[in-house]
Amino acid sequence: MTPTSVVNVVRYSALVAGIGYGIVHRQTLQAKYDEHVQKMAIKRQEDLVKQAKEEYAKIRAAKSAPPTPNAIVTNPEDPNFDLEKLLKYWEEKL
Repeated sequence: MTPTSVVNVVRYSALVAGIGYGIVHRQTLQAKYDEHVQKMAIKRQEDLVKQAKEEYAKIRAAKSAPPTPNAIVTNPEDPNFDLEKLLKYWEEKL
């Protein structure tokens, strides 16, 4: 049973059409994925900028606020941090 030339034409036409569809479908999926990745990168950058602005505002507020003489500073990175004052405070508290 040998296939006729019409059957061969239909068979190979379907094969070529399937391959063409696969290529086009993959390109559309890749384009959507690339767009999604780009949006996520932009969102991440915006979040980092927002976080940096918040941290900068905190630092500016801490530097511009005048230190009160009796305030206990517990942040060791603060320029007004005094270990002796903190230890005395904890000693009195206990």
